[in-house]
Amino acid sequence: MKSLSSILCLAPIVFGLLFVSAASMADEIRVAVASNFVSAIKILANEFEGSTEHRVILIPGSTGKHYAQIVNGAPFDLFFAADVKRPELLDTHGLIEPNSRFTYAVGKLVLWSALESAIDLEDEVIVGGDFRYLSIANPKLAPYGKAAEEVIREKGAWGAIQGKLVRGENIAQTYQFVDSGNAELGFVAYSQILKPSGVIKGSYWMVPENLYSPIEQQAVLLKNNEAARAFLVYVKSDEALEIILSFGYGTP
Repeated sequence: MKSLSSILCLAPIVFGLLFVSAASMADEIRVAVASNFVSAIKILANEFEGSTEHRVILIPGSTGKHYAQIVNGAPFDLFFAADVKRPELLDTHGLIEPNSRFTYAVGKLVLWSALESAIDLEDEVIVGGDFRYLSIANPKLAPYGKAAEEVIREKGAWGAIQGKLVRGENIAQTYQFVDSGNAELGFVAYSQILKPSGVIKGSYWMVPENLYSPIEQQAVLLKNNEAARAFLVYVKSDEALEIILSFGYGTP
């Protein structure tokens, strides 16, 4: 029979092995995520972390910049883009795990102002040009910016308002320009202005979806990481789908 002293001597070793075993089960997941989806994915990540040992690290930014970083070897495990184009390109070039690309949400574009009476239910404010500054995300980097340009061109106002455009690097910066009052209005993601209470600050015009190309948002697995695979499984679950819908997104 082992003495008490020998058992006590073994205790730190056993504890250390248990700690290493638990740590090995946990993992960090680095997720490059489009700016428009940050609020929603924070909730998803919190729910996932609460039921697993894993930690989700979010790196927000424009889809175009994230794509360039991934091509140049950025150490991301997952990429939640704001379009289909970049995930398709990564897939074509063999930079993702096979068969991991899928659509997780469909974005909706709104013209928004922090002022209550700045925008009515139609588009007259764009055509009339009765504003000092209009903010959009950079169309070359951000799919929501590209959609905004399509809408303005469709209304025949692209040339007339060039001197009034303020371009954000991504849709988050675009939102900030309007929220701070530096631009009277701007094209942003519906998910950015829709609060959990359902109350929307200011005024907005829900842009008809036939005026811009569908904002289908896709995610891809960049590394064969079991924790990252588990997160994608969760994102596809009914629970996660309800969260995504609550932020004003459509579903595929």
